[in-house]
Amino acid sequence: MELMNYLNEHFFTQQQLLDISKVSQQDLLSYQQQGLMPKCSYQLRLQLQSDSFFGLHHEEQTIEYYAKGYAAWLGLIQVSSSVSAVFEVFATRYKMALEDLKRQGHSTSNAKVNAEFDAHIKQEWAHFLNGIYGLCTRSGLPEDIAAKELAILEINELLDVDELTQAQLSQLRLAVNLLDKASSMFAPHERLNSSRQRLINEVRYQYQLAI
Repeated sequence: MELMNYLNEHFFTQQQLLDISKVSQQDLLSYQQQGLMPKCSYQLRLQLQSDSFFGLHHEEQTIEYYAKGYAAWLGLIQVSSSVSAVFEVFATRYKMALEDLKRQGHSTSNAKVNAEFDAHIKQEWAHFLNGIYGLCTRSGLPEDIAAKELAILEINELLDVDELTQAQLSQLRLAVNLLDKASSMFAPHERLNSSRQRLINEVRYQYQLAI
């Protein structure tokens, strides 16, 4: 099944995450309940049927999938389990990633990553804990989240311009490439409606952008 192949290649099952991180299932649940650890990004509910000499057998199984970057996040939590301290790590890493990207030439006038950053980062933290960014970024970690957000803001600003100059087209190409690098591939059934399709594939085709 294509979906299972995608998930098994790009994500850790809960058991794999626990084994790699040396964390118990009870501790993982506790971290999630405390607002320290993201929820899973995908949950598969499987109904299995086996037919053999001994007759039919039915079995139900639920498998949770987590971004591979969450193994490192679990390591961070085990060093400091204070919600305020862990949030501060998230916010600092996010902000540093934005500043680094701006030094590389990326820019946006959107208030979310400028004057309204404090409110924005709280909203990003909520999305992070809900498992959303484990689904739509490659690592699920603050650096990819910041890159994805900045790239989307850049791209949308440039798409609002009626006729782009060569300099703006170059900026658009850089922003699209940044989004490509930070974004996940998305599950097969999600791709046509994903931000990757709208803001990478379609924009590259429309503006004939080189990768």
